[in-house]
Amino acid sequence: MADPRHPVSKRDREAIIRVRDLEVGFGDRTIMKGLDLDVYRGEILGFVGASGQGKSVLTRAILGLVPKRAGTIEVLGENLDELSASGRREIERHWGVLFQQGALFSALTVKQNVQVPMREYLSLSERLLDELAMLKIEMVGLQPDAADKLPSELSGGMIKRASLARALALDPDIVFLDEPTSGLDPIGAGEFDDLIATLQRTLGLTVFMVTHDLDSLYTVCDRIAALGKGKILAEGPIETMLASDDPWLKSYFHGKRARAVQASEA
Repeated sequence: MADPRHPVSKRDREAIIRVRDLEVGFGDRTIMKGLDLDVYRGEILGFVGASGQGKSVLTRAILGLVPKRAGTIEVLGENLDELSASGRREIERHWGVLFQQGALFSALTVKQNVQVPMREYLSLSERLLDELAMLKIEMVGLQPDAADKLPSELSGGMIKRASLARALALDPDIVFLDEPTSGLDPIGAGEFDDLIATLQRTLGLTVFMVTHDLDSLYTVCDRIAALGKGKILAEGPIETMLASDDPWLKSYFHGKRARAVQASEA
């Protein structure tokens, strides 16, 4: 994680994801309109907002899982609207996704789940598929015997790690994490945060993390972007969030739970 005391200026950083004037809605309801956001290469960006404001919707819009009404989304310098089917497929090889509940295939073992994107995008022998899957499983801190377990046999923390192993299957540049510590106890959540930070440094990942976990925002995020009223309310390091006069941000970052986190960090 970058040192927030010595931030790198925007003009010195490459925007690996650029969202401009984005509008997304469902039926008569507009979720976001005129939203602009940059995610810089090599950073961990924490994306926060009140429930129902569209945090996960933005992730899905970038991934192409939710249609947008207007605006542009660029990933790795490519406008996603202008890509051919093969061009889109190539871009998709450069990102991995951990959905909130893991979204593992229930009938497949952990190893088979990790191999799903490998089988879709790569032409490899069964032996090499097994070796690569075991490498990813070890990388996220799971024991080798977890490889042959079904999702129903895993704890909540193990499901998160197995899902992360699948997200890393194709050695992506970008990893999208949707509430990665949701449902974990404080110790498990802290260990998962440490894992994300370690993998980011080791692999040079760019991490887009939708989260409401204040501990994660304080300990692993280089920058935070806050969503409200369909746009970005504020963005910057934790100090920017703490200094904001926006009522929701003040309540979120200076409330009782926030004070408890600050006390624990002191």
